Amino acid sequence: MHEWMTRDEALTQLNVQPQTLYAYVSRGRIERRADPADPRRSLYRGSDILELAARRARGRRQSSVAASTLAWGEPVIPTAIATVRRGDLVYRDRPATALAEHMGLEDVAALLWGQPAAAIFPEALAAGNAFHALADLADRGRSSLGRPPAKLAAEGARCVAAMAAAFGAVGAGPIHRRLAAAWALDADGEDRIRRALVLLADHELNPSTFAARVAASTGAAIPACVLAALAALSGPRHGGAGAALESLLIETTAVGADAAIERWLASGRNLPGFGHPLYPYGDPRAKALLATIQPDGQLAALRDAVADTLGLEPNIDYALLAIMHRHALPPRSGFALFAIARTVGWVAHALEQVAAGDIIRPRARYQGKN
Repeated sequence: MHEWMTRDEALTQLNVQPQTLYAYVSRGRIERRADPADPRRSLYRGSDILELAARRARGRRQSSVAASTLAWGEPVIPTAIATVRRGDLVYRDRPATALAEHMGLEDVAALLWGQPAAAIFPEALAAGNAFHALADLADRGRSSLGRPPAKLAAEGARCVAAMAAAFGAVGAGPIHRRLAAAWALDADGEDRIRRALVLLADHELNPSTFAARVAASTGAAIPACVLAALAALSGPRHGGAGAALESLLIETTAVGADAAIERWLASGRNLPGFGHPLYPYGDPRAKALLATIQPDGQLAALRDAVADTLGLEPNIDYALLAIMHRHALPPRSGFALFAIARTVGWVAHALEQVAAGDIIRPRARYQGKN
């Protein structure tokens, strides 16, 4: 599928009359631009058309709409923090890839939390296990209900510092510099870590973020919300993609890229590190990071084989593994970057949910016999 479609391609995909297509354009549902090859003709953004086609296929029955919200479907919770819009990740109306050119994680926290003073992460000592560190903070924390946002954000800052310390980033200063010191990185490595942290800070309503919002809706303490999110991230189908990609790379080294891909797909598993449901034309986070680093060896061979076989582009997990290999980072450092950076997003969503004042309590669709 091309990023831009002709009128005939759009009509075929949507199975509508031309006037319906033009109505979608006039309402802002589909972006249109002039065809560079012939300005008299129009092209229509493919991702907008695919989204509309999927919604039409699901129908508008209440049960269909409700079910579709749970798996890459209809938006379900209002937020002003972040979204994926027309193939780009956006933080408060600003492209994350642009912010990664000059911001650090502290700057992103100030932007997403709306609390600049609280986004200076405190000095941290070695915290050991991340779950234990957060559980200790949660045990000593207070309910988020009725408390000033600045106080809640300060608790969030302590969570970020504790999470970073759990993966070796102790001391004071910007988080990317703490990690660079812990991992003995040069200037290039430090800058790539800075960029990665910014790009990983939030990703709309993924499973871990949803867990944080559910906890926040009950009035749980901010550290408890982060702990709930970390538990969700620890699952192999969420934060485990990086580890799965490392396993695929080991298999690639042993039997070759083509054979490894064939074996992986034959087992019924999705191929880790490539493609993303929200980015049909490529993960912009991966593109931004890979623009600063050129994978080589088996990692490059795997990328090329996947492109030839499946037509998929690398996603953020592949880009993180490329950084890990280039700078000889310790095991699970990709997960560490995810957890540290995403803590900023989890806190932002917890703050927003607390301000909303609603409890998240969906209904189940009972399928028993009686």
